[in-house]
Amino acid sequence: MSFASSQPGARPPLRAFALTPLALACLMALPQAARAQTAPDTTTLSPVVITANPLGSEALASPSTIVQGIDLDLRRGSNLGETLNGLPGVSTTTYGPMVGRPIIRGMDGDRIRLLNNGVGALDASSLSFDHAVPQDPLSTNRVEILRGPAALLYGGSAIGGVVNTIDNRIPTEPIEGIHGDVASSYGGANNDRNGAVQLEGGDGTFAIHADAFSRKTGDLRIPGYARSAQQRAIDGPDRDQPRGTLPNSDGQASGGALGMSWTGDRGYAGLSYSGYDADYGSVAEPDVRIKMHQERFGFASELRDLDGLFTSVKLNFAYTDYQHKEIDNGEVGTTFKNRGYEARIEARHADIGPLHGVVGLQLGQTRFSALGDEALVPTTDTDLAALFALEEWKLNDRLTLSAGARADHTRLSPSGGGNERFDGSSRTSFTASSFSLGGIYKLSSVWSVAANTAYTERAPTFYELYANGPHGATGQYLVGDQGLGKERAWSGDLSLRYKQDADKASIGVFYSRFSNYLAEMNTGRYRTDEGAVVAAGDNDALPEARYQGVAARLYGVEAESSTRVLQRNGHKLDLGLSGDYTVARNLDTGRSLPRIPPLRLRVALDYGYGAYSAGVSVSKAFAQHSRPDNDTATAGYYSVDANAGYRFKVAAVQWQAYVRGINLTNQTIRYATSVLRDVAPEGGRAVMVGLRGSF
Repeated sequence: MSFASSQPGARPPLRAFALTPLALACLMALPQAARAQTAPDTTTLSPVVITANPLGSEALASPSTIVQGIDLDLRRGSNLGETLNGLPGVSTTTYGPMVGRPIIRGMDGDRIRLLNNGVGALDASSLSFDHAVPQDPLSTNRVEILRGPAALLYGGSAIGGVVNTIDNRIPTEPIEGIHGDVASSYGGANNDRNGAVQLEGGDGTFAIHADAFSRKTGDLRIPGYARSAQQRAIDGPDRDQPRGTLPNSDGQASGGALGMSWTGDRGYAGLSYSGYDADYGSVAEPDVRIKMHQERFGFASELRDLDGLFTSVKLNFAYTDYQHKEIDNGEVGTTFKNRGYEARIEARHADIGPLHGVVGLQLGQTRFSALGDEALVPTTDTDLAALFALEEWKLNDRLTLSAGARADHTRLSPSGGGNERFDGSSRTSFTASSFSLGGIYKLSSVWSVAANTAYTERAPTFYELYANGPHGATGQYLVGDQGLGKERAWSGDLSLRYKQDADKASIGVFYSRFSNYLAEMNTGRYRTDEGAVVAAGDNDALPEARYQGVAARLYGVEAESSTRVLQRNGHKLDLGLSGDYTVARNLDTGRSLPRIPPLRLRVALDYGYGAYSAGVSVSKAFAQHSRPDNDTATAGYYSVDANAGYRFKVAAVQWQAYVRGINLTNQTIRYATSVLRDVAPEGGRAVMVGLRGSF
């Protein structure tokens, strides 16, 4: 369902951003001439996935999803994982309403590559489930998701998929005059009050971009007890049991950016600076809060229509300075820092017979440190250099083939810094290789089949190799293994797709076979903060979790469809169906891998008539009893959600008002993908209202 989009050839409208009262006042103070241009109001064009499409192909062999416009407005949550949760193949980790990282096909952490404008986003979110992703959905115009191996373009950390957030902070197309978006929303189970503003202006050659956002939330309202019945039985009668709200789940985040670029007929070049700050509670520890700060500097450019061997060259560069402090009872316990850069060069070569393709170079360097009481990893420098190539061959009007290869060299250099737990940490390096084959065959004008296969390798991360310390936020003592080898996988996808007018559908199956899946496994032992092995009932005993390489198999199915069931006298009604299911087995034990989402089904109706729109959906997640030893099962649940919207125009500003109903039946929802499933449920019944203006 879409309220507004763009004319063919027109500049796509800037997407929804929230608006504080101060920002709204600033907008109304703008001169009338600055508000003279309004967002176009027509039908939505099919967008192109740029994340894995450097050749500009009409379609991708890999399964992909795009979320933007009002569809993104109606999904926006307090974190990136919550915003994307429920899309085919996509679920989320969760550690309270401010923390959530996307999971794709049951894979999380460093198997899912998080990008911002095509360049890696450096943070600490893959290290621990309580570490938030420093990208607020308010500052995002568009999200592109690739399901399945994308290591060819983005390295081994994309062995499960890619999530790329796009914000246009470096304008890539000419801008004439002043344009902008403002909006505001309030509500939800955590009383989310958020706002943002985005402005862009230019003279057709020079363009400037500015945006700012702010979010503040209260404690999360929940339907019943915070702890599950199973956990309450373990706790015993003497423990205080929170009910109705989830303690220490409030938070706030704010940030903004300034960017500028030169644009011309044959390319662009630009710079940007952005900042992000957050302060939120750790829901597993009532006295612990996390204060986060990130600064990011970006450069991007592209030259097109060149003569010679290469017809275009594109460069992306980002330097990130990230840190967060874990504060216990007002005192800083541990400080996590991650500083570094990533640079990518993609050069599209002139056609070689029927082949057209791109070659690229990726370089990166990071320094990660964890200093303080929970220094569970040594300070580690990671250096990366990679070469990749992707070629496409259009055999005829029906069949298009693609092939590619990539080689990565990673070097890790740890430094114990006098901490005896890391005295044995030694420098190591890995060379990883990946290749893929894919194809799309058009059965007819509306039906097509897409298939691809890939071999991917992923080098172990610094924490999988060197971890040796307590982590109170997850209640574990983490232990790495310097003897770990590369993670290796053979993967394949096969999908059938349909597209005719307003109707579209796809159904696909996937399969991955890992010879060395690096998993965090409970060992059954317990340790103190100092590392001594103790009995389970001793004071301050933490369960030990060790990173191990196991043989694993993951497979499943994903399906989605949208069918126009009514179109008469301006009335439109679409029926949407979707579902996904993932099976993930540890072949060494025969048990499931941890935190795998269950079978999920969804049915939705979306209605539109002129300026009015409405929708209702019912989602069902089944119980998840497939789990490893020392883990817990989760009950099934269903969720009923609804929305309504109205589009109107005041002066030169196009407004869109909407209301969302979330979990209207007030179900107790515990995600199987959450490490805190027995401690922190999702929010109860809630309503959120929002308003967006485009000019």
